[in-house]
Amino acid sequence: MLKRVIIIGPAYPLRGGLAAFNQRLAKEFGEEGFECAIYSFSLQYPSFLFPGATQYSSDPPPPGLEIHSVINSINPFNWLKIGNRLKKLSPDIIVARYWLPFMGPALGTILRRAKKNKHTRIVAITDNIIPHEKRPGDNLFTKYFLKSCDAFITMSDKVMNDLRKFEPAKPARQALHPLYDNFGERIPLTEARKKLGIDPGKKLILFFGFIRKYKGLDLLLEAMKIVKDNAAARSEAPPVLLVAGEFYEEEKEYLEKIKNLGIGDMLIMKTAFIPDSEVKYYLSAANVVAQPYRNATQSGVTPLAYHFEKPMIVTNVGSLPAMAPHMKAGIVCEPAPAAIAAAIEQYFQLGEDYFIPHLRSEKEKYSWSKLVAALVGQASHP
Repeated sequence: MLKRVIIIGPAYPLRGGLAAFNQRLAKEFGEEGFECAIYSFSLQYPSFLFPGATQYSSDPPPPGLEIHSVINSINPFNWLKIGNRLKKLSPDIIVARYWLPFMGPALGTILRRAKKNKHTRIVAITDNIIPHEKRPGDNLFTKYFLKSCDAFITMSDKVMNDLRKFEPAKPARQALHPLYDNFGERIPLTEARKKLGIDPGKKLILFFGFIRKYKGLDLLLEAMKIVKDNAAARSEAPPVLLVAGEFYEEEKEYLEKIKNLGIGDMLIMKTAFIPDSEVKYYLSAANVVAQPYRNATQSGVTPLAYHFEKPMIVTNVGSLPAMAPHMKAGIVCEPAPAAIAAAIEQYFQLGEDYFIPHLRSEKEKYSWSKLVAALVGQASHP
């Protein structure tokens, strides 16, 4: 029986959604009787690939997890060393996260070395195959990584289709992105807003996560202008938009857009990285979570919204409509300002109570035990 698992991917003290995911997955493996460790990075990104302020978390370490921060993404001698170490350890399964072609050479080399023990099975969780922002060498690096794997898990139709362009025959299965239930429980809205200094009587839309072009914050800002003008015509107070997340591109163009649109009075900008310990306040404070993406594979914000039982406004791209079904978990609209504005107005006309029963029903699909079963099943595939 397969009992020893190593996860390769970001983990504490590195921060962000991938680290949170890997740590929660390791916890689930442990709870199900597996011996599990995470092999993370001593150097994850060179500075030119990391636009944020810091790659490191200010939170305390997650309890009860074995984390080795030993992989250097740009040192080939390190890749051979770690590969040989994993070969000797001979785990039953290595679960490798793949989200960026830049990681292809390091991970592909480590996995090739590890597999020389003729025992370990490699299952990759492929978050992206074709990246959101393309760079030279993407296809070459991705092919190199994929060739080192025995089987795959994807979490969206798009990634599965992209994977099949590179690997048409190897075992691959689609699984649902589990809920992020490791950020604490939902707290009362008034308490969350008091913590954040937000009026409890306001209608509040949350845009959460790193700010990058493909996530469409600029579309949402233009939509807020339409919403503001429509509310003024009805002599109503417009909703407020809380932008919570760090800029991963030039901040200036967004600030200029806000000024030119004249919507500064309906925005709350919390554009520093949100520590894990504070995530619950932002989600609990919101009436609805907006994901106005231009393009997407899957989104870690969606399972976060499910956990805190917050309806969503999502655009009709990637797997977002499947993850947040229209008029059940929220409202699906086209990625255009007028459509997003109409969805915002429709949401507040219907109210949160309309969506909550449907959302709670949908939420039951997203369990960590199902992902563990899918990974073990793929590792057992002949």
